[in-house]
Amino acid sequence: MIRLLCLALFFLALANNVYTAEHLQIFASPGDNVTLPCRLDRKPGFSFGGMGNRIKWTKLEDAFNEVDVVVSMGFHKVKYGRYENHAHLQEADENDATLVINSIQLDDFGTYKCEVINGMDETIVQVEVRMLGEASLSSTGVVFPYSPRLGRYNLNFHDAEAACLDQDAVVANFEQLYQAWKGGLDWCNAGWLSDGTVQYPITKPREPCGGRRNGAGLRNYGRRDKSSSRFDVFCFTSELKGQVFFIDQKMTFTEAEQACQNDRAELAKTGHMYAAWKLQGYDRCDAGWLSDGSVRYPISRPRMKCSPTEAAVRFVGFPDKKNKLYGAYCYRAQQ
Repeated sequence: MIRLLCLALFFLALANNVYTAEHLQIFASPGDNVTLPCRLDRKPGFSFGGMGNRIKWTKLEDAFNEVDVVVSMGFHKVKYGRYENHAHLQEADENDATLVINSIQLDDFGTYKCEVINGMDETIVQVEVRMLGEASLSSTGVVFPYSPRLGRYNLNFHDAEAACLDQDAVVANFEQLYQAWKGGLDWCNAGWLSDGTVQYPITKPREPCGGRRNGAGLRNYGRRDKSSSRFDVFCFTSELKGQVFFIDQKMTFTEAEQACQNDRAELAKTGHMYAAWKLQGYDRCDAGWLSDGSVRYPISRPRMKCSPTEAAVRFVGFPDKKNKLYGAYCYRAQQ
């Protein structure tokens, strides 16, 4: 009889259990404070009172990996890794599990999962934090291919993420690359995307790039091992919050760094240059150092001796940093 009573109470609790699963999207720019909503919406009924809420926030790195952000059990709260200094629970009331991330950084963008449990009540919410401009890439963002000084096909997925972050960007997603291809991006080197696939955009089919018989489109190598496979990467950057300018003086790389610092600036990153070129129409037919040691120049108005056939950011290479042959592209952030 006691066993039957316990089972009855269990199924009564299950019937009253509130379980919700939501998927939300939030758009933000780097440096913004973002609020990721989550709360346990309990209804009156059977509960294991006095146990308190167990709250767990994680970041979904991919389909199989989650990184802990915050775990809370009553008065006991633990924040993990880099979130320790710029994330906290809002806790407006006893059922509020909202996460606040202050001054969001490029590597904070992505999908987060909130789990709140109290007795038999449970809520699961996924919140995707997307960079402002992803929804309208053509006007507010730019995709660019990137490979390091070591040369093409030297980045595993984790190296690719770091490479984009170093250039004030994030790894592009499929939709961003697709929109860039529709806008005319043609690139014959395969690169990582944020979902772990490796693809490249072709607008002019040709033999070395998948063959002439294959139509224009995105060539897809599928998902590759994130640790052992090595390719280039497609990065995405949005909203230039500052000014790119050129110092017209032949300098070594070290001299170029100092020249920018003397002008209250820093050597521009590749993402800065692409954003200035794409979003502001920046045009300069002079090769200059960037912060990664590369030499490039932006052409918005194609012309002879600069870029006769197309608007593009032209890549000279990674020359010896002691060469005193180039000017400097500097970036000064808005004050």
